[in-house]
Amino acid sequence: MKPASLGEGRRGPAQVWNSAPQMAQIPVIHPNTLVLPGARVVIIAPHPGDEVLACGGLLQVLSTLDHPLKLISVTDGSASHPGSNVWPASRLSVVRPQESVEALRRLGMPLHSLKWIRGGFCDNALAAREQPLSQFIARYLQPGDVVFTTWRNDGNDDHDAVGRASAKACDLVGARLYELPIWAWHWPARDAAIIPWQRARKVRLDTWSVARKLHAAHAYASQLVGDPEIGLPPMLAQVLLERMRDPYEIVFF
Repeated sequence: MKPASLGEGRRGPAQVWNSAPQMAQIPVIHPNTLVLPGARVVIIAPHPGDEVLACGGLLQVLSTLDHPLKLISVTDGSASHPGSNVWPASRLSVVRPQESVEALRRLGMPLHSLKWIRGGFCDNALAAREQPLSQFIARYLQPGDVVFTTWRNDGNDDHDAVGRASAKACDLVGARLYELPIWAWHWPARDAAIIPWQRARKVRLDTWSVARKLHAAHAYASQLVGDPEIGLPPMLAQVLLERMRDPYEIVFF
C-alpha cells in the first residue's frame, strides 16, 4: 500500500466511491460466475495488504467454495515509510510479512493449503521492472487460472505496473484476468468519467464478511500509523477504511 491524497472522506471533497451515481447502477455478479467450479484462483498483490483492500471479501467467499488458491505478494512493502527512523525498511521487511499472515488468518484463509509466493521486488520501483515482473508472474500461472489483481489505471505506479504485467502474463499463459480498483475510488468526483463503468461488476458481501475484512485490515499495524516526526501520514487512511465498510467489492472484466 502506498500513500495517496485521500481527502477527508464524506466530510471533505466528494470522491468517486461516495458520490458517483454509477456506483448504484453496477450489475451484481455471483462469485460462481466469476470463477467456474474447479478453477484455480490467483491473487496478485503489489504490496502486502492490497489483497485485503481489493478483494478481502471475495477471497473469503472463494475459499469456502473450495477453489485452489495462490497468493503472489510482489513486494514485501518495506518502502512504505520512506525516511522514517521509526519504521525503517529493515524493520518493515520483517513486520509486514508477519502482518500478512495475521491478516489472512483473520480472513479465515486456509493457510495450510494456500500457495503463497513472495516476489521480493522493490516497491516504489515496479514500473521500471515491468518486463521481468511479467515474466515472473507468468512462471506461476497455468492455463485456465482466474487471476485477480490491481487495475492497470488505479493511479498508483506500483498498482498500475502490476496490472499491466499481469495482463501480459495472462495473455501469454491463457489465464483469465479480473482487475480490482483500490485508489481509484478515492479520486475526486470530477474524474468519475475515467472509470470503465461498463466493465464493472459488483460482488455483494454479507455483514460478517465485511467485518472480517475490516478486522484483517487492522492487522497491518505498521500501516495504521505514520511518522509524525517527518510528516508521514498513515498508509491506511481513515477514509480508506471507511470505504471498506461497503457491503460489496467491485471487479473490472
